[in-house]
Amino acid sequence: MLEQLIETYGEGPVLVAFGGLVGALFGAMAQHSRFCLRAATIELADGQLGNRMAVWLVAFSAAVVCVQSAIWAGWLDVSESRQLASLGSMSGAIIGGLMFGVGMILARGCASRLLVLSATGNLRAIVTGLVLTLVAQSALRGALSPARETLASLWSVQGGAARDLLAQLGLSSGAAALISVGVLCGALAFAYHSHSKFTHIAAAAGVGLAVALGWIATYAVAMNSFEVIAISSITFTGPSTDTLMGLVNSTQLPLVFGVGLVPGVFFGAGGMALATKEAKIQRFEADTPMEYYLIGAALMGFGSMLAGGCAVGAGMSGGAIFALTAWVAVGAMWIGAMITHTIMRQEVQLQKA
Repeated sequence: MLEQLIETYGEGPVLVAFGGLVGALFGAMAQHSRFCLRAATIELADGQLGNRMAVWLVAFSAAVVCVQSAIWAGWLDVSESRQLASLGSMSGAIIGGLMFGVGMILARGCASRLLVLSATGNLRAIVTGLVLTLVAQSALRGALSPARETLASLWSVQGGAARDLLAQLGLSSGAAALISVGVLCGALAFAYHSHSKFTHIAAAAGVGLAVALGWIATYAVAMNSFEVIAISSITFTGPSTDTLMGLVNSTQLPLVFGVGLVPGVFFGAGGMALATKEAKIQRFEADTPMEYYLIGAALMGFGSMLAGGCAVGAGMSGGAIFALTAWVAVGAMWIGAMITHTIMRQEVQLQKA
């Protein structure tokens, strides 16, 4: 069936369609579950682990279970993915991850969360997301690209086994899947004890499933195409820049998975918000200073391009295939976010004293 679709419509339209479907699933599930790395880091920094941490753990572990099980079953091969096969940057993962973590606290959301919130009527998220996208484009191909390249070159790691965390640990995909099943069971138990809603936890698992479906869909198209197709999954900074620049600079958008992903997430999240009556207009207020959002957006835009992905692109998609730099990047995001939140919390306490 997939071969017929590709023969009839071509690889590009099929990839865009898959991107839209996977994006719609991710958007709907992320909106309903309140999936947010920033919220999870805040709970950990405050020492009050609850629903947000449970949601993130379930989503992440579900992504790992689904992806590694697909690899073990022979449905997926990620060895040629950019996160594993190409030259990586440890310095970029560390510095970019720290910048991204600081930025998502200031902006009250990571790249994926901003897109989801935009669909619910959050005007703050729309403005912040646009600034993030413009800075990311500048870091990728514009005035900020020399700085990004300099920082990325400080400490590099070769592609292949050196960048494959499972290879470094001597573990197979089957072993990783079994271990991650245990982690998922622990995450579900934690969610139960934190009194998380069943629908939120189910939606969090849906977020992880969407990540796996992204990998499987692009791999399937690549295997049935005579063209060279890059396999990938859900990530937001790169596709957002490609979509925006395509709309601004060209009459045609590039027909790739990411171009379908961004509108798919928007409409999926918006549809879920309307269905649950959670859509509403939100503006900048006195307690939500615009300057924090703009600084945070700039840090996330540059940081995500330097780190090789955002909280979902590196933290979920890259983490699920055990790319070394992705795990380092998401670890740096946690550290940067927790330190920033702690500092801001202490400043508020001093002002009240």
